Amino acid sequence: MSADRDRLRPACAPAHVHTAELAPLPRGSLPDVAQDPFDRQLSITFEAFLATHARKWLTYAYLHTGSEAAAREVTRAAYGRLGRLWPHALRQASVEAYAWSVLKERVVEWLYDHQQPTALTETAAFAVVTHALLRECQQQFAMLESQLGLYAAIARLPERQCDVIVLRHVIGYSDAQIGSLLGVDEVTVRSYASRGKRKLAAALGIDQGYSRGN
Repeated sequence: MSADRDRLRPACAPAHVHTAELAPLPRGSLPDVAQDPFDRQLSITFEAFLATHARKWLTYAYLHTGSEAAAREVTRAAYGRLGRLWPHALRQASVEAYAWSVLKERVVEWLYDHQQPTALTETAAFAVVTHALLRECQQQFAMLESQLGLYAAIARLPERQCDVIVLRHVIGYSDAQIGSLLGVDEVTVRSYASRGKRKLAAALGIDQGYSRGN
């Protein structure tokens, strides 16, 4: 994102939405794949792909837009574009990587159109706050300040490192799945994660020996 976009007003996450509570889009609202009545297999593979990734895509869009309604708008638009391009997507070296680029492009477009930077700091921080309140754990409250700082630091990471940290630790993709999404191997994913963790440790003043063990 450009420096101009970074200066724009941040979005705030709605207080009643937790990422774990986001339900996938209703089946009837999903787009039809390619206008080809003779190839039902295309539709089946497209529906299977959405079933695998829908909830995680919605969570990713929510983390960046800060709004459940916006997340649904973004993912629905991404589904529509991907559905129209599905035959082309299936010819790519990595369908997951191609589809991921479609989603990310739509997220960036939404943020630009609405003149706001990513809401990652606010939405991820809210998830931590909610977790602490529900657990009613004093230790969690004691760690809250550093956790909020952690998410702010994540948002400042280089794009690929930020994506890996968010996909792995916030959304829950495996390293193999992240590699497919980003079009890289698992070794590269782990390298991004390691470099990201080192930068986070430095930003938060955490001992490097501790960060390597966590």
